[in-house]
Amino acid sequence: MTKKHLISAKEFCTNHKIEFSFINSLYEFGLIKVITVRQQVFLSVDELPKLEQILLFNKELEINLEGIEVIINLLERVQKIQEEMNILKNRLQLYEKP
Repeated sequence: MTKKHLISAKEFCTNHKIEFSFINSLYEFGLIKVITVRQQVFLSVDELPKLEQILLFNKELEINLEGIEVIINLLERVQKIQEEMNILKNRLQLYEKP
């Protein structure tokens, strides 16, 4: 992964007015992935939508990390089920066409 696909965790924290310890807690809970380069912590750009969703749950809805973990896991399961349903629908259409 190139450096242009990474954002400094400290920069993210400054921009979103959160403590770095929150990022560390999310990492320890397994909710996000971080990349450490020369003792500096970075976030993948791909992680940003998920991280911003987590911040929304935490700040706006005041949901704790345990609750966020449950919500994220359920959302991932729903997405996986939707993908499986789309695959099955496509297979079914193959048999239904005259």
